[in-house]
Parts: sequence; C-alpha cells; structure tokens
Amino acid sequence: MRLKNKVVIITGAGAGIGKETALLFSKEGAKVVVADIDEKTGKETALELKKNGEGFFFKLNVTDREQIKLMVEETLRVYGKVDVLINNAGIVQDALIRKMTEEQWDRVININLKGVFNCIQGVVNVMIDQGKGVILNASSVVGLYGNFGQTNYAATKAGVIGMTKALAKELGRKGIRVNAVAPGYTMTSMMANVPEKVLEKMKEKTPLQRLAEPIDIANAYLYLASDEAEYVTGTVLSVDGGLTI
Repeated sequence: MRLKNKVVIITGAGAGIGKETALLFSKEGAKVVVADIDEKTGKETALELKKNGEGFFFKLNVTDREQIKLMVEETLRVYGKVDVLINNAGIVQDALIRKMTEEQWDRVININLKGVFNCIQGVVNVMIDQGKGVILNASSVVGLYGNFGQTNYAATKAGVIGMTKALAKELGRKGIRVNAVAPGYTMTSMMANVPEKVLEKMKEKTPLQRLAEPIDIANAYLYLASDEAEYVTGTVLSVDGGLTI
C-alpha cells in the first residue's frame, strides 16, 4: 500500500474528484478525513471508505478559520498527526466580466484561494513540528491558460499556482513538499450544465479525445502524496489529456 498509515485531510471530499481521491487513498492504506460543507455527501463518502479503510467526516467551510482549527484538533486527537492536506474544495460562479457581480468575485476568491490559505495555515505548524508533510493544491488548466467567462475562477487557480511555488521554497527546508495538480476538463457535477455540443468540442481539442474522469486526477494526487514523489516539490502537474500542448 502506497499510503499505509498516512493521515490525509481532503477538502471537498464529498463528491467528484475529492470523493474519488478519498476512496483511492483509503484503498492505499490512508486514514482519510473527509472534509466537506455538504453533510449528506460527506457522510456518504466517509461511510463508503470505511468499507475498506479508516476515516471520518468533518463538516467544514474552508472560509471559517475556527472550523479549520477544530478539524485539525480532531484529526490530531484521533490520529495524532497530519501527513497530507489536499486543498480540493472549490466552486465556479461564471459570468462575463461586464456582468460579473462583486458577490460572484468575492465568493470564488474566498473559497478557491483564501480557503486554500486558511487550510494551509491550519496544518502548517503541525507539519513543521513533525518535520515532514505534503500539501497538494487544486489548480486547473484554466489557471494556466484562462477561459472565457471565468475571470474569477482563473484568477484563483493562477493564484494557487503562485502560492504553491512560494510555499515550496519556504517550507522545503522544514521537510514539507508543496505541489499543485492542474486538471483539464473533468466529468464532475461542475460540468453537469455544460451543453453536449460544448463537451464534444472540448473532446475534439484534447489529443486523447476524451474528458478526464475523477480517477485520472485522483491518481495524480496519489503519486504526489506518496513517497515515490519525495523529491518533487513546487511543481504543477497538468492532467489534461494533452489539451495544453
């Protein structure tokens, strides 16, 4: 098992990429804290992973620093350490810039960017005291190349890349690796309202001629979280089927 006895916190683990990652990590021996604002899906994921492994659900709003503090304290009480943090939680609030509201801008920034900052601050002292740790951040192909109608989302995902590189330099000497994954278009609930014609165009632009499945991204997280990537830090791993070539 590639993550045997590793303690992993995954935000947004109730569905989509987060859920797939939680289940995969559990099969690989990790003890997984399923952190999600959605109590129903979060509990369902936690119950599912317990069939093969160990973990628990914690209701978490990544914009609430007190909740993050309590989650980390509970994780330490139950497992005594935090080996890996995956900042997967995120939302979209798409709009053309001339129509985008301040509320849409602020909400995406607060969850997708400040939420990452909040969670990292919540675990960093624990990892420093341990002398090791792994922080993985969810960026996006949109953070690398932009996308029509997603100024707010693109800004957060580009910001996550900058944060990842800065923290890799800052925390490497403390034994903490920091990396990001930049998925291409992935078949999650975020894509549910995208018209079929648009999905087909996305597939046509992708050399592998298909959109990503959540397991494709989960496998990338697994590599970066494992000891196989112990000399990898400050990188942005694009998992996009060649879309950005």
